[in-house]
Parts: sequence; C-alpha cells; structure tokens
Amino acid sequence: MNQLHTPKASRNQEAVRLSFMAPVSDRSPERTRRGGLSRQWLYRIGRSAPPSSRSGGTFTCVSVKKTALTVLSAALLVPAMLVAPAHASPTPPVPPADGKGQPPKAPNAKAAPAPPASMSTVGGGLLGQPGTQVNLLPGAPALPSNLTGRSWIVADAESGEVLASHNAHWRLPPASTMKMLFADTVLPSLPKEQVHKVTEQDMDGVGPGSSLVGVKEDHEYSVHDLWLGVFLRSGNDAVHVLSAMNGGIEKTVKDMQAHAEELQALDTHVVSPDGYDAPEQVSSAYDLTLIARSGLRKQDFREYCGTAEAKFPGLQLPGKPRDYFEIQNTNRLMTGAGGISPYKGIAGVKNGNTTMAGATFTGAAQQGARKLLVTVMNPGAGGANSVYEETAALFDWGFAAAGKVKPVGELVPPKSEDTSSHGSPAQSHENNPSAADGGSGGVGTALGVAGGALAVLAGGAFVVNRRWPRGRRSRGEDLV
Repeated sequence: MNQLHTPKASRNQEAVRLSFMAPVSDRSPERTRRGGLSRQWLYRIGRSAPPSSRSGGTFTCVSVKKTALTVLSAALLVPAMLVAPAHASPTPPVPPADGKGQPPKAPNAKAAPAPPASMSTVGGGLLGQPGTQVNLLPGAPALPSNLTGRSWIVADAESGEVLASHNAHWRLPPASTMKMLFADTVLPSLPKEQVHKVTEQDMDGVGPGSSLVGVKEDHEYSVHDLWLGVFLRSGNDAVHVLSAMNGGIEKTVKDMQAHAEELQALDTHVVSPDGYDAPEQVSSAYDLTLIARSGLRKQDFREYCGTAEAKFPGLQLPGKPRDYFEIQNTNRLMTGAGGISPYKGIAGVKNGNTTMAGATFTGAAQQGARKLLVTVMNPGAGGANSVYEETAALFDWGFAAAGKVKPVGELVPPKSEDTSSHGSPAQSHENNPSAADGGSGGVGTALGVAGGALAVLAGGAFVVNRRWPRGRRSRGEDLV
C-alpha cells in the first residue's frame, strides 16, 4: 500500500517481487496461496497490476522555410540546436564499464550525498571502503552499467562470500526492510496458533501514512494472520499488535537491537520495529543481508516471506461468518505487479519505501545450485520499479559471475557461532563507530534449496522444488 503523508509525517510505501517458500501453515490451506512450490506444492501467483505508464522523452521538431539561408542565419541556428540536446536528440548510450568492472554513474541519477570516508570493516576491509568493490577474474562479466543505488551488495547465501558491493556499510534509513529484523527477533517467541483480541492501546503509535493491512480494534486475529499482514502488506498495524503481544514497543525495540548485535549487524540502530522513518534509525546493505540470511534459516520466516497472496480476516458481525479479503505481496519480483516480470527463482525477502529511505529491497533467489542474496538501498534514478530492476540486474550478474570473481568480503556468522581465529567478534557499533573486523568463517547453510524455480508464464505460476536443511542452531532459531 502506498501511503500519502502530511509535511510532518513519513510515508511507508511497500512494493515487492519474489517467491520460493514452503506452505505457511497446514491449518488454513484454502486461505493462503504462495509464490513457489515446496515439497512439490504449486504456488499460484496473483494477478499482476496493470503496467505503470512511463512518459517518454520529448523531441522538438523545427521547420525551416524553403528560402535560402544566409551565412548569418545558419551561424545563429547551429548554437541554438546545440544548447538543447535533451529536445533535439535521444539520450546518448551509456558508456561501458571501466576495466575494473565498475559501472559509470547512470545519466539520470539524482545527486546524492557522498558516503562516509571511513565505514565499518565487519566482513572485510574492502567492505569499509566507499565506492564499488569487485575483483573480476578472466571471463567474468562486467557489473551492470545502470546501477544508481546509494548502497548495494551481492552475496552467496550459503558460503557468505560477498561477490561485489557498493558502500556496503553506509548507514542509511532502512524503511520496512527493518521488518526482517523484527520478524527474525519476535517470530520464534509467539506460537502461530495464538489468538489475540486487538485493543485500542495495541494500535498506539502507528505513524501517519503507514502501510496497513487492515487490523481492527475489538477483533481477534491469530499470530499466523498477523505475520501474513506483516510480510505481504508490510502492515504497521500488524507490527504494533505483535509488538504488544511481545511486551510492548519499547521491549521489542530493545530485543531487536540485542539481536542485531548478536548477528554482528552493527550498522543497525533500531528506533521503531516497523521501519517507519525516525531520527537515527539506520541500517546498511551489509546488515540487511545478514539479517535476511538469519531469517531464512527459520522455516516460518521463509514461508511467510515467500507467500504471494492470502486471505486476511475482515469484519466479524454478530451471528454471521467472519469476512475475509484478499491481500497480495507487495514484492513485485514475486508477483509481477507494476509491469515487472517475476524473477526466476525468487524467494523473498522484503521491500520498503519511505520519505527518508527512498526505496529499499533485500531479495533471495536460486538458480541451479547457486543461492544469492542481494540488497539495494535508495536508487537514484528511475521510478517505482527501479529498486526491483537493479536488484534483478545484480541477481543476473551474480549468477553469471559464479566462480569468476574473487570475493571482496564475507557475511560474518552470529557472535555465538563465530569461532574464527582471525580476531575477536566485532564490538557494538553503538559504542564503537569504527567497528572491529568481524573475522572470517561461515554461518552454515542459510538457504538449502534443491532445484531452481521455473517461471511458467502461460500459467502465471512458479514451480520450485526446495530443500531447507536446519544447519546449526542459532539464537532464536527454534520455532514455537
């Protein structure tokens, strides 16, 4: 849902596209449809929204009378044509990437502030340097030439190797990608069958212009339903109800901050659990990728973020059956909404869009045996689809570059699993802005996926055959 906002309010818009998860629950098989097939389940993708219109360039046509032109008039005409190239000729082609594989700045990119000269080095020293970091080996494809995100990262989901990055540790507003941390923190503590009657106090603090799923006071909802509202519609109302069930907003924020530090996501500072714009609420492409990797180790997290559409409880009138209405995932790489083609093998994870953050997105996808995680924060060019287009381009590059690049860093394991001999676990970024190097060592299999996703365009569906091994247990991994 796109939110309007007042001058003093934030906008919390959500738009997404992904899919390759398992069934959310065996209790409501007729009410929920998902974006992929797990254990030979077929997931049907919801109807795509009509493609968004795009305005093309404007070209000025100048007619000249068939009278003889004097030398003076010709001399005046030439400079007049040269000062208006945007109207006189199409935009020139984008030059190729340089020898290091770093793409040039897109011609229509918005001016953006420069990244800090020094950033965290968790995951490797190169990740703390501003600009694009990539080590191309012979035969490796060049990075996409149209990337405008202020920060992005491409990483192997299983090994944790960072294949390429751009300002990976730049601390930026995360928008609703912060809900990944909320879910990874809170989801294990609330049984999905638990039912809660919403009170007026539960809804306190939902910001003006927030994305909402439609939770109503004095109505009952299961935890299962509320998580569908969080992942599919990015509902801040559902986040606040779940936070109330977790002991309140203040406690939930503290829990999230503690979990971020356990994951060594030390660029992240939590102010609100829903990602609503707030002063000093920040994360980074590196941290969001760490958080997504942790979340995808949890079965329910995978299943919720991979659901394409579902039925959500509506009004409950006395003496009548409960109404339900359909909700669709705002992830456009999953659903194909907005004119975006569903991405082959997409599995989640979360998108966001606010006034301060711009568009943000973290996605997971598999093709063949390769599983990748990509995060893009705040593209500077394009419209509503730019964050998805740049994510898809980085996925394409990552799958094509497999085995042809030297990693520029790694996704570090949680502190409790970090047995690396290359230094002690990183310290909290809150207390040490420079942050220590997180060392090396993998986190184990984050995505155990067997078989790629096949886009069945004629049937409007994905077929995905997946296997998700549990791997080593980490904090909060056991599901209730």
